[in-house]
Amino acid sequence: MEKRYQLKAHIATLWVLGAIGLAGCNQETASMPAQPMPRVEVVTVQTQVLPDEPEFIGRAEASRPVEIRSQVTGILKAVLYPEGRDVKKGDRLYQIDPVPFKAAVASAKAKIAQAEARGVQARQDLARVKPLLAEQAVSQKDVDDAIAQELSANAALQGAQADLIKAQFDMDNTLITAPISGIIERSRYYEGRLVSAQTDLLTTIHRVDPMYVVVNVPETFILKRRRDIEAKLIAHPGDYQLRGRLTLMDGTVYPQEGVLDLLEPGLRTETSTRQTRITFPNPNRIILPGQFVKVRFTGDTKTNAVLVPQRAVLQGPQGPFVFVVNREEKVEIRDVVASDWKGDQWLIDHGLNAGDRVVVNGIMQIGPGASVNAVPWVAANAEPTPTRPQ
Repeated sequence: MEKRYQLKAHIATLWVLGAIGLAGCNQETASMPAQPMPRVEVVTVQTQVLPDEPEFIGRAEASRPVEIRSQVTGILKAVLYPEGRDVKKGDRLYQIDPVPFKAAVASAKAKIAQAEARGVQARQDLARVKPLLAEQAVSQKDVDDAIAQELSANAALQGAQADLIKAQFDMDNTLITAPISGIIERSRYYEGRLVSAQTDLLTTIHRVDPMYVVVNVPETFILKRRRDIEAKLIAHPGDYQLRGRLTLMDGTVYPQEGVLDLLEPGLRTETSTRQTRITFPNPNRIILPGQFVKVRFTGDTKTNAVLVPQRAVLQGPQGPFVFVVNREEKVEIRDVVASDWKGDQWLIDHGLNAGDRVVVNGIMQIGPGASVNAVPWVAANAEPTPTRPQ
């Protein structure tokens, strides 16, 4: 019984001490000053019209690669041009041995003379027998034979004249000239080689002013661009109103602007891309055939573009996101789609609307649901630390 009273007294003592300690803690807490709300700097989202200029890798091609082949079969007598240099239209390139072709021209001319002589004789014979038919000195068959001979002589003359045209054509083509101006490759054949008509490739001339740049645009981009145009997110002036700006692989911006002049009607099945061709002036021969370049298409504009500073966009496990201050002055996390850089800002495709307040400075001291004191961000005080989301 005595032990029970002692236990109760001990518990009562502990309770009193605990109450005294709790009261002391409450007094200490009450005496501490309240923590101020975190101060953050925000930008208010505003939509604007921006150029939409997608960039792709393209390959340069000569605007006219012309293959040089002989029109006649013969022995190559001379190569008349400096290899790898500029040639002008009409410059002499090759000489085929002309002797056999001169003989063919002379033979054709002789056949024409023979046919003309037969024609004269046939006309004279017909002129003699026609009056005799009225006197019944000759038969109708004799007249008909004379008429047939005249027609045959005329046909033979026309055939001989055609042979002369062909022989003269072959003769003229023993001298091969440049059909266009451009840069000529090395010769594939030299003196003494028998070249076959329209078969053996002698060389190639490349017209490099202007130059073509061929770009293969992915199907996924084409589909997205079409949806954006239909949704009025992008103002599109028309395919053939687009222009091209070119950047060389060393980062040099090409000074001349190109014009889109060909859009293939279908996709290439092996790559699921659509081929596009842009024509660039090339007076200084900066662009070379086979060269890889970057092409930026200009002409399209985004009608409701959203830009935010790079430092405001963070990378999380689910992708890029930003902190937004809502109407209750509390912080929210907003997932965004950041598609491209515009200077020191991110272009946001989805996730933000006009009027949203995005946190730029003070990010490290806040979290979702935190109450904050939001003030406008001053760009001059920013220290950009861009991290490009994937």
